[in-house]
Amino acid sequence: MSRLRSFLIAAGILVGAVVVAAIMVSLRPDPPVREPPPSVPFVTTGVAMAEEGAIPVHGAGTVRPRAEIDVAAQVGGTVTWVAPAFQGGGRVRADDVLFRIEDADYVNRVQQAQANVAAQQVALLQAEEEARIARDEYARMQRRSGSGGGGAASPLTLRQPQLEAARAALARDSAVLADAELALSRTEVKAPFNGAVRHESVDVGQFVAPGQSVGRLYAADAVEVVVPLSDADAALIPRLWNLVAGDGNRSVRATVFADYGEARYSWSGYVDRAEAALDEQTRTIDVVVRVPSPFRGGTPVAEDGAGAAGSGASGPPLLVGQFVDVRIDGVAPERYFAVPRAALRTGNEIWAVRGGSTITIVPVHVLQRIDDVVYVTGGLEAGQMVVVGGIQIATEGMQVRTQ
Repeated sequence: MSRLRSFLIAAGILVGAVVVAAIMVSLRPDPPVREPPPSVPFVTTGVAMAEEGAIPVHGAGTVRPRAEIDVAAQVGGTVTWVAPAFQGGGRVRADDVLFRIEDADYVNRVQQAQANVAAQQVALLQAEEEARIARDEYARMQRRSGSGGGGAASPLTLRQPQLEAARAALARDSAVLADAELALSRTEVKAPFNGAVRHESVDVGQFVAPGQSVGRLYAADAVEVVVPLSDADAALIPRLWNLVAGDGNRSVRATVFADYGEARYSWSGYVDRAEAALDEQTRTIDVVVRVPSPFRGGTPVAEDGAGAAGSGASGPPLLVGQFVDVRIDGVAPERYFAVPRAALRTGNEIWAVRGGSTITIVPVHVLQRIDDVVYVTGGLEAGQMVVVGGIQIATEGMQVRTQ
C-alpha cells in the first residue's frame, strides 16, 4: 500500500505542475509588435561651400638672402679703423664705410703720379711748340726755293714723332695717376648696398691682403623663399612662366608665415620667378617668392589665420635661414567649391545629396588639395550636402538617410 500511495502522490504532483504551467502559458501577455529595421542606409555628410577669389596655393621653404657677398679689400695694408656696425648682426647702409686701411703709401703714390703728369704736360707743350716752329721753318724754306710746296716733308722734319711721343707719355702718366687715385679711394671699404652683417673677422691693427675675405654681408632690402611645388600646384599660379626675374612685378601676391615664440606672424611678398628646371630628386618646381623689407617686422596673425589689426612694427624680423609657410594667391575661377576631403571619391567624383535623401553622382575637376579641404569645380550647388562616410558604394538615385 505504501508504494501505491507514493506513486499516486508523485502522479498528483506531476499533473498539478502540468496544470499550473498550462494556466501560466494561457495567461502570459502577447509580445510587443516591432517594425523591421529600415533597409535605407544612414550616411554622414558635409557641406559644399561656394568660394570666390583666388585659390590659395600652399607651400613651405627656407628664407635666403636676395644677394650675399664676401667683404674684402681690393688693396692691402694695415686696418686703422672699423665701423661699429661692422660686426655680426649689425646693419649698414649703402656707401657706409666698413673699415679703413692705412693710406700713407697710397697718398705718396698719388703725389708722385701728379708730379709726373705735370712734367709730361710741360713736355707736351714744348713738343707742340717745336712742331709748330718746324712747320713754319719748312714753309719758309719752300717759299724761298720757289718749289711751291710740292714736296712732302719728312715727319721727323716736322717733329711729328716727338709730338706723338709726348702725348703718349702724358696719357701713360695720367693713367698711372688714375690708378693711384683709385687705389687711394679703395683704402676705404664701403658697403655696396643696404645690408646686414652675417659675420666679420677684422680689427684695428690687422693686416689684410687684397681679396682677403674679412666678413659676409647680405642685402636687407628683400629676402627670398624657394617654395617647391608640384606641377599641379604650380599650374594654379597665374602667368608663372611670364614673370621676369627681378622686374618688381607684384601681380602674383604671396604671404609668408613664421612662428616666433607663442605667436605667429605674417609678411607680404610676391612671386618673383620660377626656376627653369625641375628638381631631379623631388620632381618639383621651385617657385621663388620675394619678400621686401624683411626687417620691418611681421604682422601678428589671429588664431583663425587672419592678420590682426594694427601695425606690425613691433613684430620680429623675417630672419635668413628661418623655415616658413607660404600662401600664394592662385587663379580665381568664376565658380568653385570647397568640400571636405573625405567627400572626394575615386575617379574625381562626389556623392551629393539632393532632396534630403537621394544621391546623385557629380563628376568634378580638382583644383587644389589643402589639408582636409578640396577645391573643385563641377555641377554642385552652394550649401549642398555631400557624403563623407557611412557607405562604400553608391549608385545614381540611391536612397539614404542623413543626420
